[in-house]
Amino acid sequence: MVWKGKILHEQIRRRREKTVVFHARCGTIVTMATHTIRKQPKSTVEILVTIPWADIQTAYKTSFEVLHTQFEMEGFRKGKVPKELAEKNIDKDKVYSHLIRELMPKVYENIIKVEKLQPILSPKIELIKAKENEEWELKIMVAEKPLIKLKDYKKKVQEAKKGLKVDEIWVPGKEPQNADTEKSKTKEKTLNVSLEALLAESECELPPLLIEEELDRRLSQMVEDVQKIGLTMEKYLQSRNVTMESVKERLTREITDMYKLEFILQMIADEEKLEVKQEDLASLFANIKEEKDRKTAESNAYFYASVLRKQKALDYIIGL
Repeated sequence: MVWKGKILHEQIRRRREKTVVFHARCGTIVTMATHTIRKQPKSTVEILVTIPWADIQTAYKTSFEVLHTQFEMEGFRKGKVPKELAEKNIDKDKVYSHLIRELMPKVYENIIKVEKLQPILSPKIELIKAKENEEWELKIMVAEKPLIKLKDYKKKVQEAKKGLKVDEIWVPGKEPQNADTEKSKTKEKTLNVSLEALLAESECELPPLLIEEELDRRLSQMVEDVQKIGLTMEKYLQSRNVTMESVKERLTREITDMYKLEFILQMIADEEKLEVKQEDLASLFANIKEEKDRKTAESNAYFYASVLRKQKALDYIIGL
């Protein structure tokens, strides 16, 4: 039994550790790098990678050659410095930095192909060990599209709309007689109630990486905006009577709801077979008066198609 257990363990190990082939700038390098996949909650994948020192040496030589062609030194033209002199004057750290920029993305791309992963944003890559004459280890965190359960969202949306007064419910084709402002307010109220019910009923666990990336972006933008008006973040927070922690908590809630809604609407559009036709895009572009702006929009047709599809999903929900 022990022997069989060892065989089974070895078979599992071999299935989980795969050889990665990547292409460097100066040709094809075959590396015996191995990786282990660990599926984590919330559509997150952890990849542990080990790269033999021999492969790091080969990649180092390639990076050095690239930097050598760009190296300048007094008495020599660019790229014409003798190799012996270049080796003494090109900082090793600079070569390793170039190596990392070139090697890591290629290792990652090939693992994604081998494992058939579907990342929705750039990975988080962390060097765990990177010493000379030893194998290198790195950890890659990948966020995939979250699993979504819509459950009985139609019933919940309908129930939520029943809680509105008759004159507060917006119905396509039955516009209020007073003004566009009233129509806009009524539609917005119907939409908000419907979306709250949709978010409460549906299940969608977002990858932490997705939220972290957007949170970092928003916080960076906030710091930049505060600095433009001549304040420090400390003074700004004091003036609003809030803490950085409370700001982060608020932004995290906003980001979570935003992305949840995005993925949920995509799924509803898929299930209900909501499509954006060519005439929909043509009508949208026709309303853009400036030719330059219209051409720019047409070159980004995919983006506008996704916006129109989301709007169709929103209209569908309001109409339930």
